[in-house]
Parts: sequence; C-alpha cells; structure tokens
Amino acid sequence: MSRVLIAGARGCSVMATGRGLIFRQLFEPVSCTYTYLLADPETKEAVLIDPVLETANRDAKLVTELGLNMVYAANTHCHADHITGSGALKKLLTGCRSVISKDSGAMADIHIQEGDLITFGRYSLEARATPGHTDGCLTYVLNDGSMAFTGDALLIRGCGRTDFQQGCPNTLYRSVHSKIFTLPDSCHLYPAHDYTGQAVTTVEEEKRLNPRLTKSEAEFVQIMNNLNLPKPKQIDIAVPANLKCGVQD
Repeated sequence: MSRVLIAGARGCSVMATGRGLIFRQLFEPVSCTYTYLLADPETKEAVLIDPVLETANRDAKLVTELGLNMVYAANTHCHADHITGSGALKKLLTGCRSVISKDSGAMADIHIQEGDLITFGRYSLEARATPGHTDGCLTYVLNDGSMAFTGDALLIRGCGRTDFQQGCPNTLYRSVHSKIFTLPDSCHLYPAHDYTGQAVTTVEEEKRLNPRLTKSEAEFVQIMNNLNLPKPKQIDIAVPANLKCGVQD
C-alpha cells in the first residue's frame, strides 16, 4: 500500500538507511525536457518528476522493468513547452496519482504548497514555492538536502523566462535567492530543461557562475525584460492540456 502525501507536514525529514536511492535522469529531445525517476529500493515506491506525454510509455516500461510501484507523477509547474505525461501514466501504472502546486490553477489528484512533503518509502521531497516563471512553480528538495529539482525556475547557467504565464522577474529573482541558493552549496540541482547538453549543476556553481542570477535584482530584471524570445512552439496546445493533467480535447 502506498504512503499518502503528507499535506502540511512542515519541517519533517525522513532519513534513509540501507541501500541508496534509485535515481534515473531521462530525456525528451523535442522539448529538451528532463524527467526524473526516484524510488526507494526497499519499499519500491517511486516518484516521477516532470513526465512528458511522448515518453510516458518509455517511463512506464522502465518503472515496470525495475519492479517499482509508481505512487506519484509530480510536475514542477504547468509547462508551456510540452504536454505532461501525468494523465497517460495514471492509465499505464495502477495507483499513480498526479501532483502539482495548488497555485498552478491546473487539475491534479493532489495539490500541494510550500512545505508539503511527497513521501515514497523512507524518502521524501519537500515542496518549496519558487514562483516567477509561473505562479505555480515548485522546487522539490530531497530530504537529506543532497539534490533538488528546480523545474524552470533555475536552469544550468540560466533560468526560466518571465514574459508569459504570470511571469515576474522580481519574483523569480527572490525565489531563487531565498529558496534555492539557501540550500547547501554541495546540493546537486536538476532542472526541467537543458539546451546545451549539461545534466546537473550545484548550488555553489550557480551562485558563482550563473550569468543572470549573480547580478543585482535590478540588473536581472533588465536582462529578463529584454530577452525577446520567440513564443514556445507548443504553448497553445500544451498549456490547455496541462491545465487538465495532460488531457487533450
């Protein structure tokens, strides 16, 4: 029987012993999206972070091959560049429930907010609200502080854009500095996307090397307001579908 998400459990931590966390980083090339599989090797309970519709069958196959029980498909936010695989995975994997921030405005089985925990076996992910790219952005932090999944809030040497979906550069700057850069310097950061072939960074690296977020807030706002990026190719399809857990009309 899967554990329930501990809604409202603030500041709790579950330390893991014995065999270590099962972790896989998976890639979808069209939208350059990373999907992350985390599982407890003893209880077999597992979580997928930011699944993509086109790779849902691949992810379900891997979960089955590893003998895991997928309890949650969790999104870091309502994506604009791809359709989430949450809805498809709920059909492919019995017992899987979708999770997203209640501030996202999107449908899901479970809505979470700042400080809530997603538990899977002896492990947990703490939700930290990191809005600015969208109102409903969350960063998921593993209970031992060794890794965090930043969605689009913080990318490797970059960050998510702030020119649509309730974006605000001031809010994003403060979110990253107060919720991500306050993690241990050694914490490994895993973004939702990467367009340059990199897979992981650390808090220390981004505090020192991120070309945008090492600036002052005023400089950051100026940079973000002058990016002049093209509209995401799938936004008109992805956002309406993602507001309904990845279900297309």
